[in-house]
Amino acid sequence: MDGPWEEMVIIGSIARPHGNRGQVVVDPLTDFPEERYRPGGTAWVRSPAGVRRLTMSTVRFHRDRPIIGFEGVATISDAEALGRGELRVPEAALGPLPEGTYYHHDLVGCTVTTTGGETVGEVKRVEEQPAHRLLVIVGAWGEVLVPFTSGICVEVSPGARRIVIDPPAGLLELNTRGGRAPGPGSGAGA
Repeated sequence: MDGPWEEMVIIGSIARPHGNRGQVVVDPLTDFPEERYRPGGTAWVRSPAGVRRLTMSTVRFHRDRPIIGFEGVATISDAEALGRGELRVPEAALGPLPEGTYYHHDLVGCTVTTTGGETVGEVKRVEEQPAHRLLVIVGAWGEVLVPFTSGICVEVSPGARRIVIDPPAGLLELNTRGGRAPGPGSGAGA
C-alpha cells in the first residue's frame, strides 16, 4: 500500500454489487470521474478482510455512477465481500488543480476566522450542493454552513490550515445547526 489508509484520499464508496459477474456500483466522490474510474486504474478498499489494492478491469457509467469490474472479483460473492467500502488512492496520485480550486481533503481541518478575527471553528467536511459547495464548520457556534464562494471565503490557505471569511450580515446566525451564535454571556471567546 502507498501510505497509511488514513492518509489516502477517498474517491468513492461501493454502493452495492451489480449483476452476477462481480461488478459493483460506486457512489463517486470526485470531480474527475473519467480520470479516477477507467480500465487499468487502481484504488484501495478496506473490507473485513483488510486493505486491498484493486485494479479496474471494466468501467461504464450509468446515471453518473460508475459500474466497475475489478480484476480478481469475478462473482457476486466476491463483490459482496468488498462490503460498502470506501475506495481510496494515495494523495500522490492526485493531479494538480487550477489556481483557486482545492481538493476537499485540503480544506478539512482548516481553522475558519472572520475578517474581524473571530474564530468560527474548524472545517469538518465539504458538502456538495446544486448551486455551490458548503463548508461544514464546527466550533463555538455549533455546526455552521458557509458557502465556499470567492465572495465569502476571501482567503484560502490550505498549507497554513486557515480560511478567512467575510460573511454577509446574519449569514452565520442563519446557517447555524445544533448550536447558537456566541453572544453576550455565552462564554464564547473565553
